[in-house]
Amino acid sequence: MPIISLPNAYLQRLTGADIETIIKRLPMIGSDIERILPEQVDVEFFPCRPDLFSTEGVARAMQGFLNLVTGEEEFQTTPGTISFSVDPNIALIRPYIGSAVIRNVSLDNEAILSLMGVQEALHWVVGRGRAKVAIGVHDLDTVRPPFRYFGAQKTRSFIPLDFNEEMTLEQICNDHPKGRMYAHIVADKPLMPLIEDADGQVLSFPPIINGELTRVTEKTHNLLLDVTGTDLPSVTTAVQILCTSLITAGGTCEEVQIDGTIWPDLSSKERMISVSECNSLLGLDLSAADMAEILRRMRYDAKPAEDDTVLVSVPCYRSDIMHDWDIFEDVCIGYGYDQIVPKLPLTSTIGEEHPVMQMASGVRSIMTGMGFSEVMPFSLTNERIMYDRMQRERDTRALSVLHPISEEQTMIRTDLLPVLMEMLQLNKKRELPQRLFMIGDVVCDQCTYQKVAGVCIQPGADFSLAYATADGLMRELGLSYTVRESYDPAFIPGRSADLLVDEREAGGFGEIHPGVLNAFDLDQPVAAVELDLRVLFI
Repeated sequence: MPIISLPNAYLQRLTGADIETIIKRLPMIGSDIERILPEQVDVEFFPCRPDLFSTEGVARAMQGFLNLVTGEEEFQTTPGTISFSVDPNIALIRPYIGSAVIRNVSLDNEAILSLMGVQEALHWVVGRGRAKVAIGVHDLDTVRPPFRYFGAQKTRSFIPLDFNEEMTLEQICNDHPKGRMYAHIVADKPLMPLIEDADGQVLSFPPIINGELTRVTEKTHNLLLDVTGTDLPSVTTAVQILCTSLITAGGTCEEVQIDGTIWPDLSSKERMISVSECNSLLGLDLSAADMAEILRRMRYDAKPAEDDTVLVSVPCYRSDIMHDWDIFEDVCIGYGYDQIVPKLPLTSTIGEEHPVMQMASGVRSIMTGMGFSEVMPFSLTNERIMYDRMQRERDTRALSVLHPISEEQTMIRTDLLPVLMEMLQLNKKRELPQRLFMIGDVVCDQCTYQKVAGVCIQPGADFSLAYATADGLMRELGLSYTVRESYDPAFIPGRSADLLVDEREAGGFGEIHPGVLNAFDLDQPVAAVELDLRVLFI
């Protein structure tokens, strides 16, 4: 989850409350304070609230929560003359672009840091590391409209941000720090996305780097936003959050035409919610008027419509509101978690440990006894991790998420080994050796059961190490087993084996294939073992 740095003086100025009060109440809106420093407070927010990734967004929310300013903030746009043209060739590279002009901004150092912070947080949460959405913020007064978004040859050159010499797009991908980080997003494209002005000056090379020409400084008063990406709703969300944050900071928003379409759309959307349904879910007894008042504190416009309904106006920046229950959650936050009186249940029961948990505890002791450290990744993953990077065929029996909100979480895991390989990738900067294991549920053919898997990455990790680990695990579990040669493409041929219990395949072990290591960006050999724990209940 993103950690946002909130400058104390800037936050107090925008909110209209002292920093001690703000810090005391911040956790009640759904945040976790990481650290309190003399000049700033670092706060962790859930990814579902990208509107809180800026100091301006937090100040807006806190104004309502502290009952200083209630109701929806108005976000007006004025007609403008600035336009973009979009080259049809860009459709196969990075097809979508959104924009806006923000005028009359006053950017001190804290405001610039806040702008950079929300930009990077949106890159990570909404943009998926810039692959889905990338944001450019430019000093409008250094360039001349109209602007052009097109596909350029790799030999095109300009001066990238933080450099003082021209570089070609290919050189930027290879030599610029941001190029080395993000070039993989466009490296396989025949053309590179580029934004230039009427004089052919380059503003941005999305999703890699802006041009030095349009660097934003404390002297900047007029901003041009460009948001490019591969998903139109995500591009729209990023534009709306940036525009509303900058309006809250004191700027005015001017419309931009992109091939005849007006950007941005900052209008709100109305929903009718049920008071009785909300009360039933939360265990409260609120009237329609009470609920409307609470929602106004949460920065909605809301008013009772009938005896059992409230008409709610949802601000454009609240991209997380997809269901009435999302609004019910805000009712609970506005009411105050600390105001809910805990009650003892009316029934009394005596619990005991489930046999599956007893089994898992025993397996956990065995793996830790062999020097492995446990990790607990999410159950949701995606087909690229589970199958493609493992060089395995996709399993049609896998349980997919019907309406995924993220490309990273589209299915429930069917194996544990791919998830462990991803963990090794995430920890590749840690010292070696690393010996990780996990035990948990997998779902295949709508059946939930448990597996255990372990990996060891170190110089010299080989088939012998995997065999020794598998043998130790099976021996400690009291299982008689035999082995046979494995043809699992995730392992090196001739250096892997299947585990058989009562002539039934129960798992496997071996040395991970170099192609899999490359897919997970690992540069050391990995020995691995995985076991289906249903064999303990045969």
